[in-house]
Amino acid sequence: MNKIADPIEFARALADHTRQEIMKMCCCEWRSVGELAGELEVTQPTVSHHLAFLREANLVHVRPEGRQTFYMLNQDTVASCCGDLMLNYAPDIREPA
Repeated sequence: MNKIADPIEFARALADHTRQEIMKMCCCEWRSVGELAGELEVTQPTVSHHLAFLREANLVHVRPEGRQTFYMLNQDTVASCCGDLMLNYAPDIREPA
C-alpha cells in the first residue's frame, strides 16, 4: 500500500540539512547506509535515523539486498508534494504562454 504524500512531512524533511543531503545523494541511484554515512562523514546510526524519517514520509524507496538495505529518492512523492505546496501557497503562478 502506498502512503499518500504529505506536503507537511515533506517540508519537515527539507527543514533538516542532513536529510536534504541524503535526498540529493539518493536521487536517481540506490545508496546504502554505509555509503551515505561515509560521504556525509556522520555515523551510520545518524543516517539510519534520517532514513527512517524519510521512509515514514514516503520520500525514499527501500530495497533490501542480503544484509544491506538500499535507498533511492521517491521522485513521485517529491513532485507531488512540490505541486501541492505550489497549489496551496502560490496558486497564481502560471506557466508562461
